[in-house]
Amino acid sequence: MKLFHAPASPFVRKVTVLLHEAGAADRVALIPVAGNPLDPSTMPVAHNPLGKIPALVRDDGATLYDSRVITRYLDDLLQAGLYPAVPPLWDSLVLEATADGIADAAVLMRYELHVRPEASRSPDWVEAQWQKIDRAISAVESHWMSHLSGPFDIGHVALGCALGYLDFRHAGRDWRSTRPRLTAWCAATMDRPAFRATDPAA
Repeated sequence: MKLFHAPASPFVRKVTVLLHEAGAADRVALIPVAGNPLDPSTMPVAHNPLGKIPALVRDDGATLYDSRVITRYLDDLLQAGLYPAVPPLWDSLVLEATADGIADAAVLMRYELHVRPEASRSPDWVEAQWQKIDRAISAVESHWMSHLSGPFDIGHVALGCALGYLDFRHAGRDWRSTRPRLTAWCAATMDRPAFRATDPAA
């Protein structure tokens, strides 16, 4: 299998964390790509018409894209066990969606600040994206810590990748000061071997 890959992407990192957690990192070849919405450059547009990563080319030649599709496929293929049975599954999927929403807003902030021409940038739009992130992180601190203290699953993976991306690309934003429990959880999660192996800053 081949994974179109950029290490800074929180969505790519979700996939590579899952591979490491499953002990299967060597089963997928990483194909480096680069690009952005204004210039797809080497992004895999022939495999994903949206020009986004991650995109996974299976051994049979078919391509899967969107991190949630890829992680579900790999979890099933590798029997990684990161998607629990129903009914706990729904909580895991909602947490994954919340984390992916944090990552998506953070990526949009990055594009606005570093891809759009300076004259076209909107500080208000950037702050609106941050407000989404801030609300979501507060919701996790308030309502999801019991889940995060339970068995490690795809929600944990997605949240770790989202928070890691905030630290990597938006280090000037303080998400920790009023979230002590999530701060402690994040520190422990980033110390897992799968997260250390996929750290974009390493």
